[in-house]
Amino acid sequence: MKVLSIKEPYATLLMKKIKHIETRSWKTNYRGEIYIHVSGKTLEKQAKQNKEIQNLIRNISMNYGYIICKGYLVDCIYMDKEYIEKIKKDKKEYLLGDYKEGRYAWIIKDIKEIKPIKAKGQLGIWNYKI
Repeated sequence: MKVLSIKEPYATLLMKKIKHIETRSWKTNYRGEIYIHVSGKTLEKQAKQNKEIQNLIRNISMNYGYIICKGYLVDCIYMDKEYIEKIKKDKKEYLLGDYKEGRYAWIIKDIKEIKPIKAKGQLGIWNYKI
């Protein structure tokens, strides 16, 4: 199965369907089923310092080191000024990503929580064998 490691709290917010776009500095041609792995052992610095993000995760458990959900990667959009302005209208989604020109928005749909699977993460899209 194809897996993408994401830092907390963004992986869990994706699983909870609060976030639907993962932003990356690189593009992918892959489309299809993708599992989300929680990387790292602490919250990302930006999330620790942002009161709005802290309010979103107040009663949510983090699952460091686990594959926690699956969805479908349906698109990878190059972010230009026009796209960023469109995303800014969705304040929550904009808050939960790194929306800068030249980066990519990975659109993930049909997210479903799964029974957590302990796994060591990797960079890029990686394969996990059950």
